[in-house]
Amino acid sequence: MVSRVQLPPEIQLAQHLAGNEKVTRDRAVKKLRKYIVARTQRAAGGFTHDELLKVWKGLFYCMWMQDKPLLQEELGRTISQLIHAFQTAEAQYLFLQTFWQTMNREWTGIDRLRLDKYYMLMRMVLNESLKALQMRGWEESQCEQLLKLLTAEILHPDSQAPHGVKSHFTEIFLEELGKVGAKELTADQNLRFIDPFCRIAARTKDPRDLHDIARGIFETIVEQAPFAIEDLMNELDEQEEEEEEEGALSEEGDLEQMEEEDTEGEPDVPTTKPAETRPKGSIRRPEPKTGEEAAENDEDGAGTALQFDYEAVANRLFEMASQQSTPSQNRKRLYKVVRKLQDLAAGVFPEDDIPEKVYAYRHEGRLERKMKKRLLKSQLQNKKGKGGTEGPRPAPSSRTERRKRKGRTDRVQPEGAAPKEQGRARNRRGAHSSRWGKSRVRARVAVEATFQEPKKKKKRIRESKQ
Repeated sequence: MVSRVQLPPEIQLAQHLAGNEKVTRDRAVKKLRKYIVARTQRAAGGFTHDELLKVWKGLFYCMWMQDKPLLQEELGRTISQLIHAFQTAEAQYLFLQTFWQTMNREWTGIDRLRLDKYYMLMRMVLNESLKALQMRGWEESQCEQLLKLLTAEILHPDSQAPHGVKSHFTEIFLEELGKVGAKELTADQNLRFIDPFCRIAARTKDPRDLHDIARGIFETIVEQAPFAIEDLMNELDEQEEEEEEEGALSEEGDLEQMEEEDTEGEPDVPTTKPAETRPKGSIRRPEPKTGEEAAENDEDGAGTALQFDYEAVANRLFEMASQQSTPSQNRKRLYKVVRKLQDLAAGVFPEDDIPEKVYAYRHEGRLERKMKKRLLKSQLQNKKGKGGTEGPRPAPSSRTERRKRKGRTDRVQPEGAAPKEQGRARNRRGAHSSRWGKSRVRARVAVEATFQEPKKKKKRIRESKQ
């Protein structure tokens, strides 16, 4: 009898996670969540790096086997929320590290039909990792640890991350950070979150990474500036309204007390009570917005724009770009971004830099510009004709102009000329023949001249002899 070797629980779960049937995979995901909670609760428990790599390989192929977009989205949300099953921050960071290492390792084997669901999984895992920071109150040490992990596994030039992973991560970072912490994070905290991108943009030698960071991070900050300022103004307006309401409520309370004192001696007179009774100093909360208004705000980008100190961002970027080790190509690109950020700090938006004439010229069609040029030429010709003194006309440059001028001269006919129809027919029939006839006459004259020259020379020679 051959004894069956019992496999570790991580390998068994990975095998079930990569099963062919959906029921088997769903059960394996539920068991994995319970197993993570039970193992991380123990003081001596916890996962090793290799064990989590095996778990993530099973989860990767669990996503691989799942079809239908809605089911893929549900599974991606379930997998990304496994980070909250870990009880310690160190275990959560190890779980995230092994996830990005798995994506880097398996990225080249993903076909284009399955690429979208892994893009979605990366987005969801990043979102949940930021929510884990939010639950800890955005502690500075925890934020630095997460940024260090993401820089080492994805952004650093020496990392094993393919360009597709880097590009997608750079594209979604600010968007997911805005969804989670736009209403809580300050400008200084947001500067810490984009600091790794400033360092990598000044250091990288890959122009693709430089373009992705400049477009996905810095130019996105410039584009979101109007929304961020609008959100800030709305917050200030809300605070002013709340203060006014507090003052109005305190005045109402004083009036009510005065009325009660006046009505103590008049019991027969009925007293009026306010429709809404609130405790003194309470704040009226704004009514929740309907679904349509919330959707409109999400589409416009309001509510998710991050607040930045544009002058501080420009100074930090200038500090990194002005170092001697920064390549010249990176320095030029970053200096352009610094100018835009300095303009924003001065209150100048990008749309104000473009004059109206240049803006209109960019959006005019090519045909409209051609028509304008033709009108200008015709106006100049008319002015020359009205002056009375015209210089010698240049020779017609094209066949169509020759025909037009010839037609104009044919219209003016002398007395006793043939009808127009005959003239037109004659001109049409003889247009080519006249040209060919002239050329033939010229050819004959040339030939005769060549043959006559020897005769003339002979006659002159004979005369000289006589």
